[in-house]
Amino acid sequence: MQILSYNVNGIRAAMRNGLVEWLSTKSFDVLCFQEVKATPDQVDLSGFEALGYQLIGWNAAQKKGYSGVAIFSRIPVDNCVIGCGIDLYDHEGRVIRADIGGLTLINAYFPSGTSGDERQGIKMQFLGDFHQWINTLKQTRPQLIVVGDYNIAHQEIDIHDPVRLKNTTGFLPEERAWMTQWFESGFTDAFRYTNPDLVEYSWWSYRAGARVNNKGWRIDYLSVTDNLRPHLLSCRQLPDAVHSDHCPVWLEINNDF
Repeated sequence: MQILSYNVNGIRAAMRNGLVEWLSTKSFDVLCFQEVKATPDQVDLSGFEALGYQLIGWNAAQKKGYSGVAIFSRIPVDNCVIGCGIDLYDHEGRVIRADIGGLTLINAYFPSGTSGDERQGIKMQFLGDFHQWINTLKQTRPQLIVVGDYNIAHQEIDIHDPVRLKNTTGFLPEERAWMTQWFESGFTDAFRYTNPDLVEYSWWSYRAGARVNNKGWRIDYLSVTDNLRPHLLSCRQLPDAVHSDHCPVWLEINNDF
């Protein structure tokens, strides 16, 4: 099974930049998009359908042109749940769930906190609430993959200038501590597990030629429950995709569990 996670920073803009054409050269089974910034009726889905992808679920924010997550799949999906049951986050279109056999896939767009103290507070609240929700879900769905834009660079290897950016939202000590706690609570960072020392980023600022100079952050993750660790085959960033300020993250997992 091949899973793609991609913050498209507006799905209509990404499509104008060649997203569907790029996908036609790949063989992903499931697409998880974040920050779609649209409702499905605003998007021409025929290009995805022509490639064999069915829209499984779309969680749009109440605020127009903001946030939102969606899942497309070429393989059968047994169940789809929109949201996590917490109005604050569901109104912002941050979470969607798909069950594929015994596997549960969570597509999430974490708050960024870049617009000020209030949103940083909401981000920290989300981290606690989301982790609690996931722990409850694990009791009945123990095989989980949690993909998406976490808006946090975990370790110094995951950011181009850890010294200068140590007090910047997305790399704050309390955010990094949450990530450590997350990965000590039964989850594995699929990319770091399969590539212990590799430096790759998934987001670059639009400013000052950051992408050209590879001054990036790794803030997009594919977390798998530890019981799926033996099934991991590969996980990489795909920087050749330039439809957004992010690049996709790709996971291949043996699904014989």
